[in-house]
Amino acid sequence: MSFFKRIFGKGKDTPRTEEEAQEEEAKVDASLEKSRKGVFGHISSLFVAGEPITDELWDQLEEALILGDVGVETTQYLVDRTKDRCARHGVKKASEAREMLKAEMVSTFQEYAYQQAVEAVPYVILVVGVNGAGKTTLIAKLAHRYKQLGKKVLLAAGDTFRAAAIEQLEVWANRAGVLLVKREQGSDAGAVIFDALEQAILTKVDILIIDTAGRLQAKSNLMKELGKLRNVIRRRLPEAPHEVLLVIDATTGQNGVLQAKSFLEASDVTGVIVTKLDGTSKGGIAFAIAQDIERPIRYIGTGEGIGDLALFDAASFVTALFAEK
Repeated sequence: MSFFKRIFGKGKDTPRTEEEAQEEEAKVDASLEKSRKGVFGHISSLFVAGEPITDELWDQLEEALILGDVGVETTQYLVDRTKDRCARHGVKKASEAREMLKAEMVSTFQEYAYQQAVEAVPYVILVVGVNGAGKTTLIAKLAHRYKQLGKKVLLAAGDTFRAAAIEQLEVWANRAGVLLVKREQGSDAGAVIFDALEQAILTKVDILIIDTAGRLQAKSNLMKELGKLRNVIRRRLPEAPHEVLLVIDATTGQNGVLQAKSFLEASDVTGVIVTKLDGTSKGGIAFAIAQDIERPIRYIGTGEGIGDLALFDAASFVTALFAEK
């Protein structure tokens, strides 16, 4: 049985109970309210019941998807695939085409579905992303989630450059009730990671979550630093890090996608966490992430609280975007 099956109990990465799954779906639904009332509400209104499919409908759909931060290439992909699906199923009515679009949206995410993680103790998670994307609070949410599942969690303050980064992570570690390995600001991040690895192994920690610097304005230095940290980890644990999670701020739109691409090669990103979806009316950024970054979305940040983190489910996400409230 894999590590993640043991952690989450029912299949890979599923919440512990059906009730908790429903609670997470409700949080995702609430976080998408602005998008549902904004761009995606407009998209729904294009598919008028009883009306036939027209070229104008497809043109309006393209425009709306681009305005929703889906991106030009991903928009064209979705529209073309939806047209093909309608043709295959003999769909002629606009309302039925809307269901075809939703099916293609779900399929877009499933092309880059999460692959089951390996079994490892300690299980090492490296968290990367630009400053301001919400890495610190995201790490605390992950720590809280794993602790609630009965796991022993350790954090490593690997962002030794940003002012107050260590102090902020320490505050969140205390809120989550987990230990933190740190050194003073300006210290060698590799030394912090080494200390954390040694402590994780010695004390039989289940999960080690590592924070990293995110100064994109010093892109080349940042990428070298991430490469260095990865090498430090692998010298001690050759199969680690077992996950590299990239944090993307949904409110940055297509700029967030461009920033994210800078991290892919340097850090071997395995999955994405989208934060601040509740702060934008353009939830289409998730589709651009799936297509442009070609990595699975693992979690969605659904609010400011330490428990506001939901596993990403493609079908539930698309349903929430189009749900009538």
